[in-house]
Amino acid sequence: MPIEMLKGLPFSVDTWSPKSSTKRYHFLTHAHKDHTQGICAYASYPIYCSHLTKTLVLQHYPQLDESFFVGIEVGQCLVIKDSDGDFTVTAFDANHCPGALMFLYEGKFGNILHTGDCRLTIECLQQLPLKYVGTPGKEPKCRIDCIFLDCTFGQSPLKMSSRQSAIQQVINCIWKHPQAPTVYLTCDLLGHEEILVHVSQAFGCKIYVDKVKTPECFQALELMVPEILSEDSSSRFQLFDGFPKLYQRAEAKISEARSACQQEPLIIRPSAQWYACDDGISDIEGRKKERCDQPVKDIFGVWHICYSIHSSKEELEWALQLLAPRWVVSTTPSCKAMELDYVKRCINQHRNFDDPFWQLLGFTMDLESVVDAATSPDVVEVSSSPLAESNAQDYADNSQSTATSFSIYRQSHLSPPSKPAPVTLFGRVRFGRDGSYFKHEEKEPILPDNDSVLRGSDELEVISFKEEVEVEEGKTLTISEGLDIRSKEILMHTETEYCRHISESAVGLSKSYNPSLRKIYRSMNVRVPRPLPSLTELMNETKRAKRRL
Repeated sequence: MPIEMLKGLPFSVDTWSPKSSTKRYHFLTHAHKDHTQGICAYASYPIYCSHLTKTLVLQHYPQLDESFFVGIEVGQCLVIKDSDGDFTVTAFDANHCPGALMFLYEGKFGNILHTGDCRLTIECLQQLPLKYVGTPGKEPKCRIDCIFLDCTFGQSPLKMSSRQSAIQQVINCIWKHPQAPTVYLTCDLLGHEEILVHVSQAFGCKIYVDKVKTPECFQALELMVPEILSEDSSSRFQLFDGFPKLYQRAEAKISEARSACQQEPLIIRPSAQWYACDDGISDIEGRKKERCDQPVKDIFGVWHICYSIHSSKEELEWALQLLAPRWVVSTTPSCKAMELDYVKRCINQHRNFDDPFWQLLGFTMDLESVVDAATSPDVVEVSSSPLAESNAQDYADNSQSTATSFSIYRQSHLSPPSKPAPVTLFGRVRFGRDGSYFKHEEKEPILPDNDSVLRGSDELEVISFKEEVEVEEGKTLTISEGLDIRSKEILMHTETEYCRHISESAVGLSKSYNPSLRKIYRSMNVRVPRPLPSLTELMNETKRAKRRL
């Protein structure tokens, strides 16, 4: 689902709303309806897209003015003259559906790649400029500042076959059922016409498409592959519209054949959605879904084949390793980019706040390092300039309508003053199962030395003295010699207060931490803190020092 672009950017991508209408340039990645929603109400010149996308959109929305569109094709680079600074945009094949494009923007705001909906295979990545694509174990020469990424299957562990392999599975499934008098193919989605073409070529038959029941699909196929269409409703190969009520209609077709004592029809659904959805299924059917390399028949009689025009999680991880972007933003609901290992590792890395992308967001170097205790335990906010706060608010508002969680966060552990705590655009940071571990700001314990004295406070601060202390009868003692004279009462108060404070924290005085707590620290790539010094031992040292006097 498309999301609004940052306020500081002069363009929008796949969004048609009051906010996007204020942008000076508009880009459309492809013609699927979820990416053109609202285009009739908020379309304005110029809209950059491929010629095929424009034609398909005008078929769906004939009321649109054709003059709004500006053509851009795969491999084409345009220089856009803008009042805030010129920038270039280059189009690349998104490997999604006919006419689908990815856009690479390069300007003073940095380098931004918007994938739209895509399937980022190796072949798809190889078309990008070489300077932006690294090799395994080696970062690219030039890093992308932000990639707006299609994470449709970012949470799914599916091992998806290639599109070519899935098409071959469809053909093999048909070969194995020669007795089926009719083959119904649920390929009514833009992006599935490739299956129909290969089936038609493999069996030398045209495919019947009902122009009355599926007019939009018929118009699209007539535009792209008219040679495979048949007007004969008795044709063996027929298009079967997928939704709504696919399974009820499939059962009705099978029951109709059985009641007429005829061979059952073959109903094939090439889609990854059935494999990714696990709501309300039995264990047997769940085990069937694990076999993505062969057709699987469900309880309704429909044969499923894992054909996807979106990237699998494995493909996304591989693509991010090669592209090594500084930031990743999910264009799909629930901020699914957070489920990617690459994104999780990036959360704990420090960033350079001088680069153009940070300036675009409006962040400044004077970030506050104090965590607001009233904040949700698993969310840590960052102080920033009004522009950044406005951008964050834009995404907070947008998440209500698109279910996309897109906020600005930072790490909870302290950083040196010269290295401000990092901020990420990935969405909600999940630090651990129990947010109570991080209710307090964590500091690395400081072990006192012989020239130190402790004073009572909730933070157990350490104050160092190098000067000598004057005591009664004209004697002078160093702090290490007379710790008890200056701090015995303070230490007693400190021990009481700090024990009360530490009992509220997940980190205690024990030198042996809970294994689960160690695991949480290590999962965040954060060093497990050293145990705090024992105040009892300090008191004993004080007594020993007193006896030596």
